[in-house]
Amino acid sequence: MCCSVIKGFGGVGDVIALILLVVALLKQLIVLVGFLLAAVKIAIIVVFVALLVLIVLAIFRDRSRKRRDTEL
Repeated sequence: MCCSVIKGFGGVGDVIALILLVVALLKQLIVLVGFLLAAVKIAIIVVFVALLVLIVLAIFRDRSRKRRDTEL
């Protein structure tokens, strides 16, 4: 009788351990997805700022070119 009780708790313990393992892995997966989303957002912001800088540089280059053409 004693062995059947221990085996019963062993099976329940296995299920509980498996559930806790799945919960821990899901937490890590959620953290990883959050980190990747943050990295993508930062990359989008960096590309947007770089594009704005290139547009401003093109505008200034065009103005200086027009100014040189009118002086000649």
